[in-house]
Amino acid sequence: MAAFDPWDPYFLADPYPAYAELRAKGRVHYYEPTNQWLVPQHADVSALLRDRRLGRTYQHRFTHEDFGRTAPPAAHEPFHTLNDHGMLDLEPPDHTRIRRLVSKAFTPRTVEQLKPYVAKLAGELVDRLVAAGGGDLLTDVAEPLPVAVIAEMLGIPESDRAPLRPWSADICGMYELNPSQETAAKAVRASVEFSDYLRELIAERRKEPGDDLISGLIAAHDEGDRLTEQEMISTAVLLLNAGHEATVNATVNGWWSLFRNPDQLAALRADHSLVPSAIEELMRYDTPLQLFERWVLDEIEIDGTTIPRGAEIAMLFGSANHDPEVFQAPEKLDLTRKDNPHISFSAGIHYCIGAPLARIELAASMTALLEKAPTLTLATDPERKPNFVIRGLEGLDVRIA
Repeated sequence: MAAFDPWDPYFLADPYPAYAELRAKGRVHYYEPTNQWLVPQHADVSALLRDRRLGRTYQHRFTHEDFGRTAPPAAHEPFHTLNDHGMLDLEPPDHTRIRRLVSKAFTPRTVEQLKPYVAKLAGELVDRLVAAGGGDLLTDVAEPLPVAVIAEMLGIPESDRAPLRPWSADICGMYELNPSQETAAKAVRASVEFSDYLRELIAERRKEPGDDLISGLIAAHDEGDRLTEQEMISTAVLLLNAGHEATVNATVNGWWSLFRNPDQLAALRADHSLVPSAIEELMRYDTPLQLFERWVLDEIEIDGTTIPRGAEIAMLFGSANHDPEVFQAPEKLDLTRKDNPHISFSAGIHYCIGAPLARIELAASMTALLEKAPTLTLATDPERKPNFVIRGLEGLDVRIA
């Protein structure tokens, strides 16, 4: 059986047997290569995501020295400035303040109003794929759809959108375990370029406000809601990164899973009403975000093991989503699965604010592909990205049979 090794290509190809081994051996495991405590079981991950003794940051309470940690290298400062002012890496009260403002753009009513636009865009992308007789599902459909939607919400002009995905990919490289110096250098460069662009865009929106989220954040600040320019920049970057990374990878991971489970794909093609439950099951079956980290702010105990303040916990979402204590026959893809409490969108105060939008995007692209490309088949087996935390493919070549 494969061992947990986030740099081993065999593990990356299929980490789920190694997760089963971890779950069988216990509820928490110290992993020396990353100096983290691995938590593989669904009940523990779900509880810890809501446990206020843990935090996405510790700097609201401790200095690096107080916490027994080393400050990041000075050369990485642009990345950390950008990352540390986004609500995903903040704790209350700053997290509460920023999330309250941003959540106005993600109300059920607002998201519901986006449905026609998302469906139209998905249909156009799939039409082009069909006209070409196939292509790369990643670059032709999966990427452009959520990038366009979140860019539209932010008010980023269409002519400026080309660098958004590359910037995002380079920044997200820093979320992998023990990133290399080359990865860090790319993330820093992308952080500087993306921040500079948004600073100019914010200046333009101050002069000429539009009907977009950035203009709304500027207005909220002017009305006294205390949002700094850096917080606006970090929020915009977070929304773009989080607003499409999961959707892109859920799309290609999902279709790759369907191609490997032809009985389930046939059932879906025969009954499009399965789309909502299919989306939930595909996100559970091959989880786009495999690991989520938390700092231990106050000592905790898991199954008799004391985890000290200053430690880092790595919650294994992919493992939790395959826990047989929660999911019947978890290794089986079942698009009709009814009881499906997967945690692919996290939980607690950091639950994904864009989850309703992601579901609409995934449903739109899946429905368009089922309706417009009913003979879609795999052209070549895909190559998996050499990443662990953010699980995706290099591409997914398809053809219209």
